Amino acid sequence: MSVQQREKLEAILRQSAFPPDIDLGEQRRLLREVASAQPLPADVSVTAGVLGGVPTAEITVDGVDARHVVLYFHGGVYVMGDAALSADLASQVGRRTGARVISVDYRLAPEHPYPAAVDDALAAYEALLRDGTAPADIVFAGESAGGGLAVATMVNARDHGLPLPAAAFVMSPYADLTLAGATMETKRAADPLMSPRALHDRVADYVPVPDTALGLVSPIFADLSGLPPLVIQAGTHEVLLDDAVRLARAAAIADVEVVLDITPGVPHVFQAYYPVLDEATAALDRAGQLLTAHLGSALGQVTS
Repeated sequence: MSVQQREKLEAILRQSAFPPDIDLGEQRRLLREVASAQPLPADVSVTAGVLGGVPTAEITVDGVDARHVVLYFHGGVYVMGDAALSADLASQVGRRTGARVISVDYRLAPEHPYPAAVDDALAAYEALLRDGTAPADIVFAGESAGGGLAVATMVNARDHGLPLPAAAFVMSPYADLTLAGATMETKRAADPLMSPRALHDRVADYVPVPDTALGLVSPIFADLSGLPPLVIQAGTHEVLLDDAVRLARAAAIADVEVVLDITPGVPHVFQAYYPVLDEATAALDRAGQLLTAHLGSALGQVTS
């Protein structure tokens, strides 16, 4: 059944892909329309909040242990999306770790270019610690740009002398805004969602070209030493595959415990398609087991 699922999903994604050459405002509208069409599971609730002056969406699954927190960073190449739009996928991470999720509504470019997102992410984490949540009870998670931001936030927190979370889980991380990954070309035809051109058009909205290799912009170029365990997942049908591979390599070279989990034949942030793709459910299950092990064996997981 899996092959048919992958083929059907790819056909749907190619048919529904954003038209080329539309402006950012229209891209934002279309993303909100698509994301809002998927109803949340009945046992998931979303509440608006604020953390360190940064708006958040607190996402809870009935029966979770509120002592543990997933600090979540949404995707959208730093110019689209918001904390609540990622609630469905974020709730799946919370479900598998038995934790409540706080999704950070960091400011978006071009209205708020770098370092706004980085500053907001760090402010939210600092406030979470200040409010009394132990770092051992926190994991980071994020998809696409949010995956890159999760890693950058750990680097930033380390450099500010803050204690680090127990672990981090990043899905299809957008970790190199220089767009130098080999799969930008080799996976161009296979990727039903993203293209080098579309990414290139958005980079300058977030950061000037000379700064794209800064460690807090493109964490594959950062010093990753001292970071907590890192779980990286990606699919083989995405132009950002090489970002995941090179991020894992950089982490390993820095003596960071890292799991690189590549699923064949699936697209960018394939975990979001868990209702129709067996590989997505399996990948989320694997990540949940790893994160739970780092948070501690006392967690009570909530089954789907």
